[in-house]
Amino acid sequence: MDSDTLQVFQSELTCSICMNCFLDPVTIDCGHSFCRPCLSLCWEEGQTPRRCPECRGISERPDFKTNIALKRLASLARQARADHDHSSEEQICVTHQEAKGLFCEVDQTLLCGPCSERPEHAAHSHSPIHRAAEESREKLLKRMSSLWKMREEIQISLNEEANTTQSFEGLENVLETTHLAQIQKPQPVNPELPSWPVSGFLHMLNNFRVDNVLSLTTIIHHAILDDGSALFEDDHPDVSRQPQGGSCVVSWGAWGFTSGRHYWELDVAQSSSWVLGVCKSIFTSDTSISVGVEEALFLCSTKVNSQYILSTTSPPLVQFVKRPLGRIGVFLDYDNGTVSFYDVFRSSLIYSFLPSAFSSPMIPFLCLKSP
Repeated sequence: MDSDTLQVFQSELTCSICMNCFLDPVTIDCGHSFCRPCLSLCWEEGQTPRRCPECRGISERPDFKTNIALKRLASLARQARADHDHSSEEQICVTHQEAKGLFCEVDQTLLCGPCSERPEHAAHSHSPIHRAAEESREKLLKRMSSLWKMREEIQISLNEEANTTQSFEGLENVLETTHLAQIQKPQPVNPELPSWPVSGFLHMLNNFRVDNVLSLTTIIHHAILDDGSALFEDDHPDVSRQPQGGSCVVSWGAWGFTSGRHYWELDVAQSSSWVLGVCKSIFTSDTSISVGVEEALFLCSTKVNSQYILSTTSPPLVQFVKRPLGRIGVFLDYDNGTVSFYDVFRSSLIYSFLPSAFSSPMIPFLCLKSP
């Protein structure tokens, strides 16, 4: 198969979310197909109604069977690409001038035929590269399936905990009204969900890497949203929404993104309270900065008493994962209307906003509050 034909063949077997060959493909109601992990990430927050990431058509069914024929074709496409790439110089053994077509499972290296028969490799198990790659993908899919199942079980536990807490609060009101008894209100719990690293994600995101997205910086005393609320505030429900004291270092882009996919990383290691993401508009004065709350998609870290709360906006949600302590990756897919945040050190997803159409340029934003 020549390179042009191979390219056309592969383009028809490419997931429009990750832009790679299908991995465990599923076909939804509208007829479009996606990798099962990619579709799960898009629909992980219980989007209602569930819509196709490509045509926005509504999908009635909550789950789908693997498209076996499409999976086999995607495997053939990957094998064809691998066979085509074997002719490149980096896949040729320097010693024997033969293609490295075997994978040594013990040493995790590529070998040519003569090298696999050498004493240091002869006793090891070898397999063709494409077969080893497919076996590794199947292992990854099984691992991801177990992780998704674990996540669903944890979410069920969280829902049960919320229902139990709500039941106690109803009982408390009845007892207070009738003066029959006094009970202690149960304290809500914030269980911490495990963060599982996903191999290959950051490598894929770096294909869309952009640098120096924050070109403007200033120091201000008040960071507010255009609805009048403070960017940093006490998260206790009994405390009025008033700006807190202290200075903030605010950085943003001189221009916004209007199309395409873009990925950048921001360092938050030096600050305990911060806000980052993308927004529609920014207005500055000598002592304050105002951010347009419409189409503002932020990840926030706020210190309340001695605890830290990690949350997102639009809508405001508490994120029950470990607070990232180093760099945070931000991935903007403007055309699909999604923004995702990643813990770079743990190679894990923190949160991905549900798709929504953007109507204006989206400006990168970072606000770090002084200790």
